[in-house]
Amino acid sequence: MAYNPNKELKKYYSIKEVSDMLSIPDSTLRYWEKEFKEIAPKKNAKGIRHYTAADIEQIKKVNHLVKEKSLTIKGAQARMKDNPKTTLDTHEIVERLKSIREELVAILDELNATPPCGQPL
Repeated sequence: MAYNPNKELKKYYSIKEVSDMLSIPDSTLRYWEKEFKEIAPKKNAKGIRHYTAADIEQIKKVNHLVKEKSLTIKGAQARMKDNPKTTLDTHEIVERLKSIREELVAILDELNATPPCGQPL
């Protein structure tokens, strides 16, 4: 089953859903789980991971530090340990700016698609 971004929020997500949602390989998620104590999905008796919304937020923070800020794993671990509030604030600001940028690009596309005032279609 593919990830549907319009679906209502669930309580638990599979590793595949999280992988698709964040465009992060399954193997990377499993590796980060070992390296960052903040990422701790619940596992059932068969060992299948069930990620909560809180786990996904932690993964987004790690992804921001490792992929976007180009920190090493040890650097990201130190940043999350030493400055968890600053890391969260920075991550949230970046997410908001990305959202604003998407809205502005959509508006620009609409403006480019409509003819100037006073000219026939």
